[in-house]
Amino acid sequence: MSSGSAEDLSEEPEWVFYKDRPDWKDVKPIPQDDGPHSVVAISYSEQFKDVYDYFRGILKLNEKSERALGLTKDALELNPANYTVWQYRREILKHLGKDLHEELAFTRHMIENMSKNYQVWHHRGVMVEWLEDPSQELLFTEHILSSDAKNYHAWQHRQWVVKTFKLFDKELQYVDKLLDEDVRNNSAWNHRYFVINNSTGFVGEVLDREIAYTIEKIKLATFNESPWNYVRGLLAHHEDGLGRNQVMRQFCDELYAAGNRSPHLLAFLVDAYEDRAETGCDDSQRLLQEAVKLCHALASEHDTIRREYWKHVAVTLAAQ
Repeated sequence: MSSGSAEDLSEEPEWVFYKDRPDWKDVKPIPQDDGPHSVVAISYSEQFKDVYDYFRGILKLNEKSERALGLTKDALELNPANYTVWQYRREILKHLGKDLHEELAFTRHMIENMSKNYQVWHHRGVMVEWLEDPSQELLFTEHILSSDAKNYHAWQHRQWVVKTFKLFDKELQYVDKLLDEDVRNNSAWNHRYFVINNSTGFVGEVLDREIAYTIEKIKLATFNESPWNYVRGLLAHHEDGLGRNQVMRQFCDELYAAGNRSPHLLAFLVDAYEDRAETGCDDSQRLLQEAVKLCHALASEHDTIRREYWKHVAVTLAAQ
């Protein structure tokens, strides 16, 4: 059983220890066994020890009752990362036939107070799956992401819901909104790729639209790595490859000619030149030479933190 402590609820005036509750006299509490030679003993609060001693007691009895359900609530408020408690709570909910919409309200409260806890998100997902009702989930995750736009657990839950229940229709509009607010939101770029890859796919006019869309976003912040990574993903689906898409080639050439020296632009050009050279075109040697020059520029001035990497790439390209 995992250990730890969250906020101590003993400050609440109505709190009564389980050991002092008459309706719990029939349960024998089981203290936690840390072994005879505990290296670093955790200093649990008295309330934490009381709740979890009784939880172990009720678990041993395999009791699935209203009072056991209430005990799991107290245990989870003290340690929301405890998988055993969440699993047992699910067993009780199913056994009692509880209203799972009420359980969604409980998870909402828990997530709003600890939005980066995996176990509570997992529990909510199970509730949605049991209910076969995702109607609250897009608005709920949007609510959480409004205060933390890169919350991994919220994104993971949203993507699971969107894919499982085929809720793709308005997702690109949501991504547009997020990128309008912050074009550097890498999570939103990732979600855009996820939505298209799992719905229409990157084919025909969809691919052309996305390349044009990404170019406009790059123009807003050329030193922003996210759209550069996104367009690389797009061109992986394109028959012309990374360096032969005419729209992207023209954009990069114009950007470079205008004096832009974003390391992401230069890195893209290095890979694009190499990709074109590999086709065996007449000017392949010139393209490789240009790529080597860009590597030196990246190593010496524009991306010095990866100096050794660019030196290695330059040597590799020169050898060709």
